[in-house]
Amino acid sequence: MISYKGVFKTYGYLLVLNGVTADFEPGVVHALVGPNGSGKSTMLRMAVGLTRPDHGEVSVAGLNPAREPEKVKRIVGYVPEEVSLYESLTPAETFSLVSWAYGLGRGSESRIDWIVDLFGLRGDLNRLVGELSLGTKRRLMIGLALTHDPRVLIMDEPFSGLGPEGAIIVKEILRRSAEEGRTVLFSTHILELAEAVADIVTILHRGSVVARGSPEDLRDLHEASSLEGVFMKSTKLDRRLRKILTILRGE
Repeated sequence: MISYKGVFKTYGYLLVLNGVTADFEPGVVHALVGPNGSGKSTMLRMAVGLTRPDHGEVSVAGLNPAREPEKVKRIVGYVPEEVSLYESLTPAETFSLVSWAYGLGRGSESRIDWIVDLFGLRGDLNRLVGELSLGTKRRLMIGLALTHDPRVLIMDEPFSGLGPEGAIIVKEILRRSAEEGRTVLFSTHILELAEAVADIVTILHRGSVVARGSPEDLRDLHEASSLEGVFMKSTKLDRRLRKILTILRGE
């Protein structure tokens, strides 16, 4: 489980997380939804020890990422939003490096082969990463996060840059990982994706959790026909949007 208890984070004078408390249990697909700047990436980075909270506690499977980052990284598969790869290496060399870093040894070869075939990377294994398309780099990053068969899967905007085939594969990975009892948490600003994939949706706005529940329960609670309607009402953006549309229509 990933747990946040009263978490605050500021960057300079900017309040990014405002006392966030939320638990993300294993066995279901969790989506973290919110506009840019709502704190989604900061929450995910905290779960892998890349960012520390100013106040409050974060734990992953009972471990504190800020104090035990190496232990956390061994059980977490993390995909950042930005492309983060050694461009002077090939995918084959990158898989070998990750396998070595996790101490997997030769026993990991069959799993890496499975990942390579799953993401259609076989023809690109010996090309330099810097020569690959954005979509191929994204597929490679997701594949690398699965190399050590993690208990916890955290993906920041995993569908960004993927084509239709890659998106379908990632959806299946998220669902299957949850069915196998893993903790699965991904962020997205695409509401339709969250509605289609997630069992539980957490909506962030200005660093606070403003709505949480299954897509069905959220629609019923907010009397909305879609998650987009829930988002607009829970963040009060529906009022602002009405004003903008009035201006655009010259009303």
